[in-house]
Amino acid sequence: MDKRDKKRSEVLKQKLTKLQQLLAAAKQQADEPDEVRNLEKQVAETRAELDKLK
Repeated sequence: MDKRDKKRSEVLKQKLTKLQQLLAAAKQQADEPDEVRNLEKQVAETRAELDKLK
């Protein structure tokens, strides 16, 4: 893994953490069911990209 991939990996990990926090908050509030689905989709996409880098 080169320097660029390491930096991208760090950024993705930070994004994943933030998305998971937003998802937890959205599940508790449950005002917009579409928001939960969108956040789950973003989490899955971020995890897939992170796995692809490894």
